[in-house]
Amino acid sequence: MIIRALLPIWGLPTWAAASFLLLASSCGTSPEAQRRPPNVVFLVSDDQGWADIGCNNPRVWSPNLDRLAAEGALLRQNYVMPQCTPTRVALLTGRYPGRFGGAALEASNDPALPKGTPTLADLFRAAGYATFLCGKWHLGSTPEFGPGQFGFDHSYGSLAGAVGMYDHRYRKGPYALTWHRDGELLEDREDGVHATDLVTREAVRIIEAERTQPLLLYVPFHSVHTPLDERGRFVQRPTQRDPSNPERWLDEDRIEWFHDPEGRIQAEPDPEKRLLLAAVHHLDSAVGEIVAALDRTGKRADTLIVFTSDNGPQGNWPGNAYPDDLKLTDFNQPLPMRGKKLDVWEGGIHVPGFVNWPGVVRPREVDAPVHAVDWAPTFAALLGAPALPLGDGVDVWSSLVAGAPLPPRDLYWTWSRRTNRWALRSGDWKIVRYGVGEPAEPGAWSLFDLRADPKEERDVAAQHPDVVADLHARFLAQRRRDAK
Repeated sequence: MIIRALLPIWGLPTWAAASFLLLASSCGTSPEAQRRPPNVVFLVSDDQGWADIGCNNPRVWSPNLDRLAAEGALLRQNYVMPQCTPTRVALLTGRYPGRFGGAALEASNDPALPKGTPTLADLFRAAGYATFLCGKWHLGSTPEFGPGQFGFDHSYGSLAGAVGMYDHRYRKGPYALTWHRDGELLEDREDGVHATDLVTREAVRIIEAERTQPLLLYVPFHSVHTPLDERGRFVQRPTQRDPSNPERWLDEDRIEWFHDPEGRIQAEPDPEKRLLLAAVHHLDSAVGEIVAALDRTGKRADTLIVFTSDNGPQGNWPGNAYPDDLKLTDFNQPLPMRGKKLDVWEGGIHVPGFVNWPGVVRPREVDAPVHAVDWAPTFAALLGAPALPLGDGVDVWSSLVAGAPLPPRDLYWTWSRRTNRWALRSGDWKIVRYGVGEPAEPGAWSLFDLRADPKEERDVAAQHPDVVADLHARFLAQRRRDAK
């Protein structure tokens, strides 16, 4: 009776409402929290390495992200794919990108998913949610393969990947005009405002709107991907070195993003690293605005926030791909692990992440490996909905809220561009191979014990041939499920 009485307010089917009541009861939330399902805000940063956030590195100023992490479940082993498009495929489908092949395996303007592929947005929409995307899509750079074709009621941002932060164009060529609203390309592109500010402004507008439905708000930021451009109020000219002092940026002393109350950013002597820290500060402020909007509208207590980066740090960038695009060298914070973006070493796939839901997800550190493919089955379980078909992930909710161990499973990575890059993790063992062609024999692999050697410095394949043979067989089982 209670559930049926509340359905007109929630706009949810009975099975979903019942699921949330059971969830709230089992988690010991207040009666108020038990009366409504959560909004879900899924935040994705771009190219933010494990060390480019304050909760992992005290040299970084990111107080809003750090507070959310401290008050929720900090994911100590948060895994994604080694590049942006493959991670977005994994997040939205619950499947490894190799299952789709082609454009799903690396950054591309081609369609990554066949039309009709079920996504997280479809799952939430079927459960009565309003579904929104603000930011970077990068799963097909034309409107006919945009977010509206994959479960999102409304979308805003870029269809293509990285864009100029102030002109919002994607490089040169047929995909340059990419800034859109609901699939309609915007000729004026709202030039002169930083992409992070535009995306945040739209997210806040969506949060503040009155609606009876709960909300899925997917916010894949463009930051801190290159081109890095933190010109602040000096919007008429791009970020550039000060000609009187090349170790400083022009007007750096008057641009807010280069300064924090504790002086962490200014304590960084390397100007390029300081520019990245400024971009993180800007991104963190945007997250703070979104959380403030949730507070202001009384929605904070009923909102589950998930945060992850999409891959490891860029490291180096040649520049000249976009207007006002700077060449940068070794500009991220140093990683305590091997590799970076595009690598299946830990540095390319092991990134910052956390989950926050006041009163439900209590402060804890989660040491169990969580992968991007896990969010689809986790949300399906929360919604009491059928899982997306052919999924590769597992429901991690009990680990997030109660520290329960996850069921044994293998984590699997593929990436290719000239050199194939393969990896599989089972328990604390991980095999890695870089090379041409398929790793058909067990002898092709390097083996690492991540518990004893998290930096992957000691290849122990020769000492554990039985482990290599076992993981090789597991890899072949995953590979057979990939598109050929």
